[in-house]
Amino acid sequence: MSALSAGVDEVGRGCLAGPVYVAAVILPENHGLVGLRDSKQLTAQRRETLAPRIQNCALAWAIGIASVEEIDRINILRATFLAMARAVQALTLRPSLCLVDGNQAPEMGCAVRTIVGGDATVESIMAASIVAKVARDAELLRLDSGYPGYGLARNKGYGTPQHLAALRALGPSQIHRMSFAPCAQAHLPMPGCAAA
Repeated sequence: MSALSAGVDEVGRGCLAGPVYVAAVILPENHGLVGLRDSKQLTAQRRETLAPRIQNCALAWAIGIASVEEIDRINILRATFLAMARAVQALTLRPSLCLVDGNQAPEMGCAVRTIVGGDATVESIMAASIVAKVARDAELLRLDSGYPGYGLARNKGYGTPQHLAALRALGPSQIHRMSFAPCAQAHLPMPGCAAA
C-alpha cells in the first residue's frame, strides 16, 4: 500500500468566540469527489452537501478541537497546533505525511509539509477545510441558543460589526476569547462609568 498522507486544516482561528476546529482527512487516490474547494469559496449548502460525501469516501477522517479555555491559556497558535495534533491522533489510519495549510509546522508524530494556500490547491486539505467548517458551524449554531444576542448562528463567532456591537452592549460571555483584544476591551467599564 502506498504511503498515506493526510490533509489538515483549521477553522475558527480568527474568531472572537467558540473553539477552534481542525479536520484531518486521508483521501484515496481516485476518490471521485467533485467540487472540492477551499471551504470559504463554497456556500453553506454546498459545504453541507460535500462534508458527508467526503466522510463516506475518505480512508479516514477525524476532528480535533481546542477549547476557548485552552486558547486563552496557551494562545491561539499553540491551541491550533494542539487541535491539529488531536485530529491526526484520532485518525483510524496513521499517515506518514501531513499536509498542512499555512507556513508553520506543528509537531504531529509524522512528517509535516506546510503549503501556503494549500486549501486552494491540495484536495485533501480542501476536504479537511470543508469537514472542519461544517462541524464548527454546527457547534456555533448550538452555542447560539445558549448565548443569545451575539448572533453566533450568523457570524459563527467572527468579529462582524454586529458581533462587536453586541459585545459592547452585553459584554463578553463564557465562550468569548478573553485573550483577544475586542473581548478584553468589551469587558472593561466604559469611561466615566463605575465597574459593576
